[in-house]
This record gives sequence, C-alpha cells and structure tokens, in this order.
Amino acid sequence: MPIVPHTHALNHTDNPPPAEFRWECRVYPGQLSQTSQVRSDLDTDLNRLLTRPGEVREEMVLCVSEMFANACEHSRSGQDPDGRVVRTLESPVPGLVRVSIIDDGARTDITTDSIPRVPRRRTKREWEQAERGRGLLMVGHLASRWGFRPVLDFPFCDGLGTVIWAEFTLPRTTNHGTVADGGTR
Repeated sequence: MPIVPHTHALNHTDNPPPAEFRWECRVYPGQLSQTSQVRSDLDTDLNRLLTRPGEVREEMVLCVSEMFANACEHSRSGQDPDGRVVRTLESPVPGLVRVSIIDDGARTDITTDSIPRVPRRRTKREWEQAERGRGLLMVGHLASRWGFRPVLDFPFCDGLGTVIWAEFTLPRTTNHGTVADGGTR
C-alpha cells in the first residue's frame, strides 16, 4: 500500500491544450515594488486570450496584485532577501481562467498564522475604520471562486508555502464580438 495517495496527472502528450490556454509561470522577487510588474505581465499574458479590454481582465489584474502583495507581506517571500513569488496562469476549460500565486511559506519572524483568510470578526464601525484587511474580501467578490492550499499537502511539510488561487469566468461572445449578455467588449 502506498504511503502517498496518487492521482494521475492529465496526459497532455497526445492532446496538449491549445497554445492560447498555456502560459509559462513567472517568478518575481518577493518585494512589493514588483507589484506593477506582476500587473503588467498578467495583462500581457492575457492579451492572447482576451483580445479586448474589459471588466473581467481588470478584475483579474486587480485581484492578482492583491494576492501578490499578500504573499510579499505575510510569507517568507517578503521576509527573506532571496524570497520569491511564483505566478501561474491557466485555462483548465474554455471560458475559465485560473491564476495562482505561490509563496515561500510561513514567516519565521511572527508567531501569527499566515494562512490567507478574510477577517470576519469586525463590527461595522471597525470595518469603516480599518486601513487593512479588505484585499481577500475583494478577491472573494470579484472572482468566480477562490481558495488556497498548501504547496505540498502533507502534515510534515507544513509551512513550505501556500498557493492562493482565483478563478474567473470569461464572458461568452457571439460571432459578432458582442458579449452574450448584450454588451460589447
């Protein structure tokens, strides 16, 4: 009996996904000053898939910049001088785009938990006065779905890194370039 449960990966050797649904991952220094580069690179990568500017594209770029900033601030990616953050982009099925941010793991200079979560225990007044803590709330509202998981899902690998991901549903377009709900993009 194997110790590690194994799910076979998809075999893309015979039927690889079309080129417009594949992107190389990008690696960035874990510095907040890299956020504009992350945004620019995502916008460039989306050019192959989303030929026209639109709300979904802007929402994706905004969410990714927030996810990147969180990785820099709340993980070893931003603590260590050589810290890195990885951004992946994929379209697992047509009409859906998933973007992920992978950090270097739990910080060693703080004792609090660095798992991504939306702060929920705030009064209305506390939310009005809060200067921080709205980023993942925004991701939750803009993305179709979002979540996080450890880089490796084994108890003895805790703290090695976190993958935070967000999925976005692309607008369906007709043959005339109009969005199926009646707008144009």
